[in-house]
Amino acid sequence: MRFVSKLRVAAAAGGAAVDPWAQSLRYLMGGVVTAGVGILALFRYMTTQVMTDPACVDPNASKKAKTKTSMGLKESASFLANSPYIRNLAALVICYGMSINIVEVSWKAKLKAAFPNPNDYSMFMGTFSSVTGSVTLFMMLLGRRIFKVFGWGVAALFTPTILAATASVFFSLIIFEGAAAPIVAALGTTPLMLAVLVGAAQNILSKSSKYSLFDPCKEMAYIPLDPESKTKGKAAVDVIGNPLGKSGGSFIQQIMIFSFGSLALSTPYLAAVLFVIMAVWIRSARSLNGMFKEAMAREGLEE
Repeated sequence: MRFVSKLRVAAAAGGAAVDPWAQSLRYLMGGVVTAGVGILALFRYMTTQVMTDPACVDPNASKKAKTKTSMGLKESASFLANSPYIRNLAALVICYGMSINIVEVSWKAKLKAAFPNPNDYSMFMGTFSSVTGSVTLFMMLLGRRIFKVFGWGVAALFTPTILAATASVFFSLIIFEGAAAPIVAALGTTPLMLAVLVGAAQNILSKSSKYSLFDPCKEMAYIPLDPESKTKGKAAVDVIGNPLGKSGGSFIQQIMIFSFGSLALSTPYLAAVLFVIMAVWIRSARSLNGMFKEAMAREGLEE
């Protein structure tokens, strides 16, 4: 994205006859197609060369067919109501989805205000994606150490704690923009640009910790459960947790914008809602940590 953004700048400066934006889209879509073909080729190689290689896969190993439990909305709600363990786990998923939706929309609104030029916006997002990938790789390596030294509970609390800390700074810069202007000016920037940078750090850290800590914590939480609770729990979280987390944040924002007239006027109230969500998230993670430790000890497993 940074490469094609530079091409657009050069083409515009040189008075090229072709449309720079259309040409850059061709390059980007060409990259997408190339990556897709690469995925197909690697998948074919894995299935034909690796999975059939006795040195990689034991041909005598018994193959157990995996059965996926399908549960409707009513069954999932009933199961969550009767299982505090799965209910806490679903709360983690719902709170993450709602939180990240609220902070992303608020941040991107400021990002578009800071970079009204589509090319500048594309350049920034290219850098943002690169940094996100690098930080995620680092967090993947650090995450193993966190699990080993501090355990499941600290790893589960890492994502909401990071999100709460960065959200405090981000929304403070927006809500108290006038009061913060002199301090921000001393740093050689503007409240808008500083909010964009803090929001970028917020999204980078939250996404990288999600991939390296939150997702592993969620999957590890199923380990001490019996087969029935495990399959039904995953089905319930898939049916209720994931969709509600993704749509809940958007629904809240729609209500706020409809009530107050704009996203800017809704920001203080969105911030309040966000901190309530994260408080529920932290409370559920702490509660689940106790249940997880008890279940692991009961099964004779190490955390």
